[in-house]
Order: sequence, then C-alpha cells, then structure tokens
Amino acid sequence: MQHDEQEDKTLYKVVVNHEEQYSIWPADRENPLGWKDVGHSGLKAECLAHIETIWQDMRPLSLRRQMEDAAQNPQPPTEALLTEAGSEDDLVERLANGSHPIELGLRPEKTVEALQVCLDRGFVHIHFPQTQGGTELGIKLDQNESDLSQADFESQTGKVRLIGGLTLNYTKVRCIADIDLATLSGQGHLEIITG
Repeated sequence: MQHDEQEDKTLYKVVVNHEEQYSIWPADRENPLGWKDVGHSGLKAECLAHIETIWQDMRPLSLRRQMEDAAQNPQPPTEALLTEAGSEDDLVERLANGSHPIELGLRPEKTVEALQVCLDRGFVHIHFPQTQGGTELGIKLDQNESDLSQADFESQTGKVRLIGGLTLNYTKVRCIADIDLATLSGQGHLEIITG
C-alpha cells in the first residue's frame, strides 16, 4: 500500500465548496458539482499541506455564521424557557400551580360576539401568554360547571367562569378560566384529573 502511495504521480488541485470546506481533486478532471478551484495544484502531499495551512476552522460557513450571530445577539434565559426546558409535564404542573394571566383566543376578531359563538359551540380557546411561545389550549366546555350568570353580553360587562376538560401532554386536566367581558382576559389555571 505504502509503495503505491509513493508512486502516486497524479497532479491534484485544491477545491472548495460554498461552505468553505476544502478537498483535493485530480487536476485533469472536471470539478464535482458545487466545488471550485482555489488556484493551487501539485502532488497529493503538497495539496494536503496547502489545505492544512489555509483551512483553520473546520466548521462549515453556515454554522460559523449562525454561531457568530448567536454570540452577537444572545437570547436571555427567561423563567418560562427555564421552566419548560425540562420535561413535557412541567407545563401541566406549572399551569396547575397558582393562577395565571389568560386571554381568550378568538378569531377572526377578539369580540364578545365571537365569544358567544364559541359558547354556543361549546368550545373555546384559552391563551396563556406567559408560557414559552404562548400556550393556547382548546377547551371543550362543561355547560353544567361553567357560570355565565354574572355576565351581561349586551353591554359587554361582567364576568364569566368557563370550565372544561382536555388532555395536555398525555395528562387529563380541567381548565378553569375567569374572564372579564370588557377585556376578554382574566385569570386561569389547570386542575390535574386523577383516577
């Protein structure tokens, strides 16, 4: 094997791709797709020595740029990011612990009329904005548990208590949401259903 290596009199050229990764290629052959000449040619050992002197950072160009961008624009860790980085159950546990700011996820417009349509359907979206990326849960309303008696839909005042169930990260939960009709926001939390 070593004898063949010593006898290799092939003329090579140094080539580079768009990620600034270097290689050698026989000088008499057309470059592979995506590679271009660097302007250095010679025996294999000479070309490899040249690559060693010019290719100091082995990371692809796109990775270097991404890492430089991340270094110049660091993302500060937030409580939500740290809390939810662990297991999937962290989100369920966090939302089941204490009360949290919520908003109604109403489309196409955030109006009391849109809420009434959702109530008639028996299904609403509750948005927890202080979680990573904002968590929006689709809740199937429990008509017997929910309380609309303190709401005046015509004057868009008062409060509603919406209660419904869903499965979040393989855990059955109930969502309890107290909503002010004037702002269509309020406080809410989850209760883990056991058994």
